[in-house]
Amino acid sequence: MPAKDVYHNVVITALEKDSWLITDDPFKLKCGTKDLYIDLGAEKLIAAQKGQQKIAF
Repeated sequence: MPAKDVYHNVVITALEKDSWLITDDPFKLKCGTKDLYIDLGAEKLIAAQKGQQKIAF
């Protein structure tokens, strides 16, 4: 698993203040026999649309 950089907690705090829900920290992907990691996964419900908006950093 990769190390978190100095901005990791700042990004999480900023997303949470903007009403994002952190769903994965880190976001793990499996590609065949390899494991890949994205720093985090988050989601936020959009009031003007059906469904959810998702991001990954």
